[in-house]
Amino acid sequence: MKNSHFKFYPLLFFVCLSSCKHEKTTVPNQVNGYGPKADLIVTNAKIAVMDEHRSFKEAIAVKDGKVLKVGRNTEIEELQGSNTKILNANGRTIIPGLNDSHLHLTRGGRFYNAELRWDGVKTLKRALEMLKEQAQRTPEGQWVRVIGGWSPFQFEEKRFPTPEEINEATRDVPTYILFLYSRGWLNQAGLDLLNINENTKAPMGSSFEKGANGKLTGVLLAEPNPAILYAHIGSLPPLTEAQMVNGTKQFYRELNSLGITSGIDAGGGGHKFPKDYTGTKALADAGKMPIRLSYYLFPQNKGAEYEEFQEWMANNEVGHNGEIHLDHGYELEGGGEFLAWSAGDFENFLAPQPLLEDRPTWRKDLKRIVLLHVNRGWPFRIHATYGETIANMLDVLEEINEETSGKLASERWLFDHAETVQENELNRIKALNGGIAIQARMAYAGEYFVERYGAEKAKQAPPVKKMIDMGLNVGAGTDGTRVASYNPWPALYWLITGKTAGDFQIAGPSNRLSREEALHLYTKGSAWISKEEDVKGTLEQGMYADFVILSEDYFTVPEKQINDLKSVLTVVGGKVVYGDKEFENLNPDLPEVIPSWSPVKFYGGYQR
Repeated sequence: MKNSHFKFYPLLFFVCLSSCKHEKTTVPNQVNGYGPKADLIVTNAKIAVMDEHRSFKEAIAVKDGKVLKVGRNTEIEELQGSNTKILNANGRTIIPGLNDSHLHLTRGGRFYNAELRWDGVKTLKRALEMLKEQAQRTPEGQWVRVIGGWSPFQFEEKRFPTPEEINEATRDVPTYILFLYSRGWLNQAGLDLLNINENTKAPMGSSFEKGANGKLTGVLLAEPNPAILYAHIGSLPPLTEAQMVNGTKQFYRELNSLGITSGIDAGGGGHKFPKDYTGTKALADAGKMPIRLSYYLFPQNKGAEYEEFQEWMANNEVGHNGEIHLDHGYELEGGGEFLAWSAGDFENFLAPQPLLEDRPTWRKDLKRIVLLHVNRGWPFRIHATYGETIANMLDVLEEINEETSGKLASERWLFDHAETVQENELNRIKALNGGIAIQARMAYAGEYFVERYGAEKAKQAPPVKKMIDMGLNVGAGTDGTRVASYNPWPALYWLITGKTAGDFQIAGPSNRLSREEALHLYTKGSAWISKEEDVKGTLEQGMYADFVILSEDYFTVPEKQINDLKSVLTVVGGKVVYGDKEFENLNPDLPEVIPSWSPVKFYGGYQR
């Protein structure tokens, strides 16, 4: 086998003997007499099947990790055998497991135990208190780090912390704080440790902010190139491998607690394959993945991306390995979200829009790499924030499709983000059989988008409703953990209400989704992104038994309370991976957080 990570995992996932990547297995429908009996039955529920008819049922039966049947309590109870486990949902709502179509899972797990999360914190006062507390417990040789997932508008104070406040809270403990990929803060101890002063040269397209006295303030500005932000994340001391494996377990449990059963990993800058994937691979090799993870490969070497992809393609296969492949536990999907660094645009709404025309090699670089993917049969995804970028890239993709006699349009490919894409470009994407993965980035930066581009343009940024009405393939996600929080519920709230994390109204009425539409994007829609729409995303017979019992009814709670939803029971492949409230006794064991000073040990992840 070429891929050491494609192995038989007996503890959680089931092997599929097929050369077809995603073959839906039909469960026998004989249910009486000698027919199959369920392994697990959940009754007395409000089950959103999320089929074409948007059906609701009372009970669900699971057999061999797949849905055996959904129906009335009496129908499903007939499937009980001597070894069937029975759970009572107590009238709670069940939905298909959430699937984040653009979440940096492996990188998130790699750093999770080192990071102080401000996700969900309501006041800047409390955020600074957490900063001070963490500085007091952080040992010499380590840093306090807040790496994205928050917005100043989520705070009651509606502002950033000042350098003075950060220095007062952290004193002589080096500290780095990141806001999206727009700006960062180094405290004075951090500047001193990294030997950064008024004479230090910033990467092109970035700068060190100086005060009126000519001294550095500690603020790092991406204008709009985030290289200065990437560089200083990368300079922070790493955790040990054991701590990264532990952090991956903690992070995936956190995702399970929010109802996430699948995630599609978009790679990331400063995150090299396979070296930096060890935390997740360790779980996969041990058969202990509590989440289905599909990943795309993101090139790291600017100017040598083509050679990186050549090497990956020579040593890895997408989706499956020969005749045997995993049932979607840990799978390589393709290339992206960056393909060529010269063809990237940056989503920093605090800075002017970057233009591809300023980078003369982008067209040649992109075409060469996309052709490589198309000719090797590799799916791909492309990071593109602005409609102008997408229009230019579509010129290249249409050219490739024509030169390859429609081969590009026969492969799975998509754009990520697409905040300002226009209807003409949507039609062109559809004509090439492409898709779009949209994320809740506007929920965390929408106020700055309005300030720069105006309220009118923000109403359709991105034009999600139009995408749906046109029949485009669309999946939803967060872009966590840096550009937004990984919590899916504020993202769903944004899709439904058009409001930011600070409750600022940005999307117009015509661009807001119903709760069913938003949930579809987070389930069946996202399954399309990883070529899995035939095996997950609904709770129909034969689909994977990935589902969530919710803390409250998603379909009827007041809109604002959607932000606060979580899971009380999460099931992946028929196995319980998380339990809370009345199901707490089913919650699998989780090791203690390490190291002892980890912020996760004291605060957890998302703050409530």
